[in-house]
Formats: sequence, C-alpha cells, structure tokens
Amino acid sequence: MPKILIRPVTPDDAGAIAAIYAPAVTAGTATFELEPPSIAEMARRIGDLQAAGFPYLVGECDGTIAGYAYASTFRARPAYRFTVENSIYIAQGQQRSGLGRALLTQLIDACAARGFRQMIAVIGDSSQQAASIAFHAQMGFRTIGTLDAVGFKFGRWLDSVYMQRALGET
Repeated sequence: MPKILIRPVTPDDAGAIAAIYAPAVTAGTATFELEPPSIAEMARRIGDLQAAGFPYLVGECDGTIAGYAYASTFRARPAYRFTVENSIYIAQGQQRSGLGRALLTQLIDACAARGFRQMIAVIGDSSQQAASIAFHAQMGFRTIGTLDAVGFKFGRWLDSVYMQRALGET
C-alpha cells in the first residue's frame, strides 16, 4: 500500500496536475475539454479557484503527485453560492490505490468547513465512467439525473451524469 499524503495545492504543482489531466483530455471522455491546457493555463486556473476561496488538493503517493481534487462554482448566479461542483483526477496506474477516496473525503470536509451545503459531481460519458459513478455513490452521492447527448467528442455524442451529496448539517 503506498504512503498517501493529501495537501493543499501550491503553484509548483501545476506541471504535475497538467500531466495528470492531459490523458483525460486527449484519450478520455470524463472531461469534455478537447485540448489539454498548458502548465501556465493550469496555474491560472488553480490561482483563480484559490482566490475565490475554493479548496484545491493534491494527493501524493510515495512522494509523487498522483492525483488532485478541487471544488468550483456550480452555477454563477448568487443563489447557488452554497453549492459546489467537484472534480477529481487520478494518474493512470494509481486508480484503486485509496488516493481517490482520501482526496474526495478531505475535499468534502474542506467544503463543509467553508460553509458549502451541496456538492455536485458532473460525470461525463456514463458508458465509460461506471467506476467513477460507483465511486461517487460509495462516497455518499446519489444520481439525480442524466443529460443525454450534451457533449460531442471523438466523433460521438456523450451524456453527463449528475450526482449530488449534502455537506455538513442539512
């Protein structure tokens, strides 16, 4: 079992995060992004989320960054200010190591501590993301709906599964 450390992101982590995310963009359907962001763009995104007060965590396995998780705005309108969307990515070959569970557990706790009340997971392409859907269900999320054929990537239409979980005291 690898030694897992979860910690807040630093600006120096942008390169490792971009490297983890790139295969999800170029070969996967979990994200509907079509071009991997540069390290500079990833650093900008990290800074924007931190400046807005959202938690952003990295997970190290045996001293190497192997995953990350963050919360972001679910919707821009003010009434949604207590609801966040979560994102979590684990490096290839590190899935099922316990890192995802450790990251999401700490992200949930960090969001609750900041006063957020609901967390939404938007999971792209249910036909390829059964493990992510099952993982979120194990973490207390429930499926609240599917948006059919809302993304087009790799020559096919993809759905998005929405899952939700309460944070803190309801």
